[in-house]
Amino acid sequence: MESLNQAEQAELQARMEKRQMKDFMSMYSKLVDKCFNDCVDDFTSKSISSREEGCIMRCWDKNMKGQERIQQRFQEHNEAMMASGGLANR
Repeated sequence: MESLNQAEQAELQARMEKRQMKDFMSMYSKLVDKCFNDCVDDFTSKSISSREEGCIMRCWDKNMKGQERIQQRFQEHNEAMMASGGLANR
């Protein structure tokens, strides 16, 4: 990024932020779909049952904690590579 001028850096940053938002929205949509399909099975009522609600909350929490753990490991890996000069040599 250092070889880019200020305008190019700003454009690259904006594109990266847009991509991150798109990826987040895709992950969010897939998670909602997964938890709904796994947990909601009674369509005879307008509202979800307490069992379905509990299932959805557990599904959501489990997946979000897993995603946080993946992000943490990814960050640790990147930091280790930066410390060893692994990314600088590419």
